[in-house]
Amino acid sequence: MNNAPIGIFDSGIGGITIFKSVQELLPKENILYYSDNLNSPYGNKSKKEIQDLSLKNSNWLLDKGCKIIVVACNTATTNCISLLRKSFKQPFIGVEPAIKPAAINTKTGNIGVLATKGTLNSNLFSITSNDFCSKINIIEKNGDGLVEMIENGILNGTKIEKLLVKFLSPMIKSNIDHLVLGCTHYPLIIESIKKILPDNVKILESSGAVAKQTKKIIVNNNIVGNNTNVTYNFYCNGSDNSLKKILPNNFKINTLLNGKIYN
Repeated sequence: MNNAPIGIFDSGIGGITIFKSVQELLPKENILYYSDNLNSPYGNKSKKEIQDLSLKNSNWLLDKGCKIIVVACNTATTNCISLLRKSFKQPFIGVEPAIKPAAINTKTGNIGVLATKGTLNSNLFSITSNDFCSKINIIEKNGDGLVEMIENGILNGTKIEKLLVKFLSPMIKSNIDHLVLGCTHYPLIIESIKKILPDNVKILESSGAVAKQTKKIIVNNNIVGNNTNVTYNFYCNGSDNSLKKILPNNFKINTLLNGKIYN
């Protein structure tokens, strides 16, 4: 038994979709969530910048005593999950776009992938696409501007729907039957996405798979928690407004300024 917390980090609030799945599947585990929203978004940064930020985030969580780290960011995962696993002894769980199930289950042979530039340009994404989609047509779109809107609390309405139409229209014209959400922020706007897509298009995201993998690794490493008084702690190094909008009022959010906590 190991009652140390599970650590989760993202460039902002997107990782909350992962947090909710982990919380549901592992109800006796403490969780510490870190939002690096001061440096959001990661999608347009260089690989070196993404790696440096991910190493910094991981070190911070491990200094807090986390027993395992969930990289709840597609861009960070696809650009540096191997580096993180080589750099630390603790287990690391990544999140990757659900390309494999989309490729296996497509009937039209056309699938859409909505992701950040950093994810679409990564080696890991390229390898995954080549492995599973050699005979599948992938329509990739960089969702530039979506993360910024979501971080500002814009989850629905004309402004974000107009941007989604721009990204999704070419996919619809290409007769996709699966849309892969390649950013953990995007499930937060899934209702807006559903308004634009035809009913036959299945939307795939990875939070459930990440939670299952987290449970598997915790069990295999014999670090399962059995907390009777579970705690969920949230930290951010920028504004806490976006977290406040999507988290229940009883969840405490700590703001970090120069490494110090401000409540």
